[in-house]
Amino acid sequence: MVSIQLSVVHRLPQSYRWLPGFIGIKVEPIPLSGIDEDNCLIGLKLLSHEGTDAWRVMRQLNASLQEIQIDCAIVECEGEPCLFVQHSDESAAMCRLKNVGAAIAEQLRAHYPF
Repeated sequence: MVSIQLSVVHRLPQSYRWLPGFIGIKVEPIPLSGIDEDNCLIGLKLLSHEGTDAWRVMRQLNASLQEIQIDCAIVECEGEPCLFVQHSDESAAMCRLKNVGAAIAEQLRAHYPF
């Protein structure tokens, strides 16, 4: 059995929205100029697992978020399972995932003096 504690989750850099007529099934990237916070989704991808193991872990993460009533859905994106949650639920989702033992890969912005 694959453990959540060995999972590394990464937030996809783009924002997404549900494809019209495919809510909970398909997403599309949102151009920066068209971001509407009410309909904005963030995507989470596993860096630590691939294939069948990735799908299994994503189902566990999905169930964990749904336990605290965070709406989410697993959608295949570029051949990999990704977990999508509302932008407004991002902080709660990340907190929950950390609490169940998933590691969150944060984007670092380094400033180097010239």
